[in-house]
Amino acid sequence: MSTYFPSGKDLADNRKWFVVDAKDKTVGRLATEVARILSGKNNPAWTPFLDMGDHVVVINARHANFKGSKVDQKVYRHHTLYPGGLREISLKDMYEKHPERIIELAVKGMLPKTKLGKAMAKKLKVYADSDHRHTAQKPETIEL
Repeated sequence: MSTYFPSGKDLADNRKWFVVDAKDKTVGRLATEVARILSGKNNPAWTPFLDMGDHVVVINARHANFKGSKVDQKVYRHHTLYPGGLREISLKDMYEKHPERIIELAVKGMLPKTKLGKAMAKKLKVYADSDHRHTAQKPETIEL
């Protein structure tokens, strides 16, 4: 018996498109399921060193929920690479200005921090409202 390994050729041609509605979903639980689809772990032919995942479109990011006191206490930080350049933005402010970035950051944090993880993250599309630009790909709606 030999172990089956999918070839890296026609992976991009066989990718599916999924639409996930984030309305009334907890951000962390939604992000874990989306990360599984992006990495391809729901695929029976999953291989750790190949990008086996599918495309995911997340809609209604503005209506996602947070548990506990995250709304008041969670802070996003980044550094500008200049001295004293640590910048902070609270979850409440980010939610008002860019609600799609919250889900993007949550999902990207659950993907590998390698070139493969960056390729997986490129297949994620997040929209604040229910309309999206990917109807031509005929995405399937999945309930998480």
